[in-house]
Amino acid sequence: MASICFPSPSTANEDGLVFVGGDVTKDNILAAYSSGIFPWPVSVNLPMTWFSPDPRGVIFVDGFRVNNSLKKFLKRTTFSFSMNKNFKEVMKGCAEHHEFYKSNPYGTWITPEMIEGYNSLFNAGNAYSIEVWDGGDLVGGVYGVCIKKFFSAESMFFKKPNASKFALVELMKFLDKKSIEMLDIQMLTPTTESLGAVEMPRVKFLSKLKTLII
Repeated sequence: MASICFPSPSTANEDGLVFVGGDVTKDNILAAYSSGIFPWPVSVNLPMTWFSPDPRGVIFVDGFRVNNSLKKFLKRTTFSFSMNKNFKEVMKGCAEHHEFYKSNPYGTWITPEMIEGYNSLFNAGNAYSIEVWDGGDLVGGVYGVCIKKFFSAESMFFKKPNASKFALVELMKFLDKKSIEMLDIQMLTPTTESLGAVEMPRVKFLSKLKTLII
């Protein structure tokens, strides 16, 4: 599988599309994220597509918000969490979640190729997962990419209410302990915006990225 020489994110079209083709291998994923690019397939029947949107969605640790209803939930919940114990199952949970909610007309964007590629990245130490448990049942989680001080959240899922938010809260606690100030979330959603996510111009994001991965 050939390595991709990605063009500059500045060449992206208005949708953020930078490159079409190539394989989702460990090396290609690392090269992409190190350049501010990420894979986001539109269909299992089409070539891989790689994006760098402008603006970029991020959550600053010191800007993370937990509203009153979530605070009440966190106080009474019996959920527990683990980190990096069931990476592949979290990815599969996210794939099933997105397919169920029909996030795009082709079903889930987390294709088998994505699962295998990111699992290889996890085995190399450059991906992570937060698992949420209700007793012995995996009920939620989040997974993403980590390169030195750069962390990016790829996707979340839940099988019980607030399980994905619980995962994100624990991830933000982890980042705070590691003195990591920012979580890349790629694009804003209503849920992440309610938790304090903001948009950052791509040029500013890329400048920040360089300081995190050196």
